[in-house]
Amino acid sequence: MLDHEWFCERAEKEISTLAAVVADAPDVALDVPTCPGWTLTELARHTGAVHRWATAIVATEAAARLPFPEVDSPWSSADGWGQWLSAGATPLLAALRAAGPLTAVWSWGPGRTSGWWARRMLHESTVHRADAELALGTDDPVVDPVVAADGIDEFLFNLPSARRPYQHLASLPTGASLHLHATDADGEWIIRFTDRGIDWQRGHEKATTAIRGPVTSLLLFTYGRRPASDARLAAFGDETIPALWQEKTAL
Repeated sequence: MLDHEWFCERAEKEISTLAAVVADAPDVALDVPTCPGWTLTELARHTGAVHRWATAIVATEAAARLPFPEVDSPWSSADGWGQWLSAGATPLLAALRAAGPLTAVWSWGPGRTSGWWARRMLHESTVHRADAELALGTDDPVVDPVVAADGIDEFLFNLPSARRPYQHLASLPTGASLHLHATDADGEWIIRFTDRGIDWQRGHEKATTAIRGPVTSLLLFTYGRRPASDARLAAFGDETIPALWQEKTAL
């Protein structure tokens, strides 16, 4: 069951794994291809800052957006960044567990509860853990299929509220649609492009473009980390839709 503790446990595991990946990196100046312009240092700094931001919001039961923390770069070593990421996990998970799922707090997406943040921290950490592994040469990061499927749900749920995509979604071709079909897990999604943005639901339906593949690859496609042309995916229909999707929905 995907309850609050489930999200907390898996977020804790993903942050721990990310910290270990960063700590073992031969050089934190390595580029992260899936996050253009970032090195592993920027990836670690951003993710750890998000964890600390979420901690402050949940712990103080903030009713409005708090300033995003500014983090200097005193850690020159991979191990230092790894330890910093690990250090941020303890207060984050303590705040989330103490709050439970229903404490009213500000969030940038729908819901405005502490439970929203537990789910967000799981998927924020999972995708950036995959980014770090891809940067270090792992060709196919492993994500638990249940986590990956929920990550697609969560991305689509929050997408219309996300700051950058919000202004671009309505420019997707109205009337077109995208169907995602997981081949190794229980998961199908139909995404319809409307004059207001998108509508989506779980299910099977003929679409302008269909993409089939392992659910982790679908998650990475949804987040713009893997093109539809990747060998692990099979795309059918209008070939222009996947690139447009990734362009307009980039976070």
